[in-house]
Amino acid sequence: MELKRVVVTGLGAITPLGDSVEEYWDNLMKGTSGAGIITRFDTTNFKTKFACEVKDFDPTKYIDRKEVRRLDLYAQFALASTDVALEDSGLDLEAIDLERFGVIWGSGIGGSETFLHEVIGYTENNKVPRFSPFFIPKMIADIASGHISMRHGLQGPNFTTVSACASSSNAIIDAFNYIRLGQATGFVTGGSEAAINEVGIGGFNAMKAISTRNDDFATASRPFDVTRDGFVMGEGSGALILEELEHAKARGAKIYAEVVGAGMSADAHHLTAPHPEGRGAAAVMRNALKDAGMVPEEVDYINVHGTSTPLGDISETNAIKIIFGEHAYKLNISSTKSMHGHLLGAAGAVESIAAIGAINRNMVPPTINFKEKDDRIDYDLNFTFNKAQERNVDVVLSNTFGFGGHNASVIYKAYTE
Repeated sequence: MELKRVVVTGLGAITPLGDSVEEYWDNLMKGTSGAGIITRFDTTNFKTKFACEVKDFDPTKYIDRKEVRRLDLYAQFALASTDVALEDSGLDLEAIDLERFGVIWGSGIGGSETFLHEVIGYTENNKVPRFSPFFIPKMIADIASGHISMRHGLQGPNFTTVSACASSSNAIIDAFNYIRLGQATGFVTGGSEAAINEVGIGGFNAMKAISTRNDDFATASRPFDVTRDGFVMGEGSGALILEELEHAKARGAKIYAEVVGAGMSADAHHLTAPHPEGRGAAAVMRNALKDAGMVPEEVDYINVHGTSTPLGDISETNAIKIIFGEHAYKLNISSTKSMHGHLLGAAGAVESIAAIGAINRNMVPPTINFKEKDDRIDYDLNFTFNKAQERNVDVVLSNTFGFGGHNASVIYKAYTE
């Protein structure tokens, strides 16, 4: 069976660096930090008082005011970004087979803010169960894909992937596979997350997973720096329109990039820590290259998971050296989380958009906030520290890894006939 080719024909982004793809790309290339003091709740009693919030988001630009009240913020982000991506794609939804166009979305947590507020209301009302009838539909992680489907009449496969911080990469991979196997023509895919709230910050504080650098929050996300002390929470959404190549060509679509390969693996090691030798990370990159029919020397840039955690950055660096050998010293590496923070289940989607931006602009976004070396990291690798670098970018590999040992890698390539 000959596999179909799959291309990216539309993009939408709601991020801490801007609510349009162009603004997001521009700020990435400028090395802009999206971190700021948390405005969503009183952080007086919290160890971490900052995050990468989406600024000035107005859901009523995209969604009816009455409907907004029925949606958790993570679903509002999802609908906003997918509206933009579909418009960007130029798809005429009245002219396509809607039964062959689906939605596969990713979210690691879903409606945590809704859950929090409903439980607070329950306790404040002396445990009288006066829950909103929208409580469950607002909270569940799969509801964003349902809303996207209903909003646009998309009747193809519809579900949500949940694999912690690898969730939206897994969504993209599933959409890619459905299309290339001929089981669908196209998908709205990507992911969204909105966990900058008391339970999100408090929970990750309890795990000692997020930075507490309140006195220097703008530089707190500092992957590969010896002083890194955890990731910085982000939020937002990234949406991609994936389409079978011949379908896209027949309607004269613009093509941002081609999806050429994907891999998945498991660390099978620890609840939250990566394998110290990077075995799972190495396996997922090896699997992606094999799936794409590529050799390591064809990759120009790796958008790494690079969370700014003490163990994760070392493990991923080790894995890159294992898989790429001598070529590891010739490609660019960067962590855009240094700028937009860690969007948890939405990370793979917004970082895929960053990867596609690198291809379209022949520019590698930087890893900002680097100052001091860590003796456990090989700095002969090109981490693209502090400043974007021009280079020919034809192939990008995007890594996302999640708690529980979930690993996903997607390979994007400049489109050619």
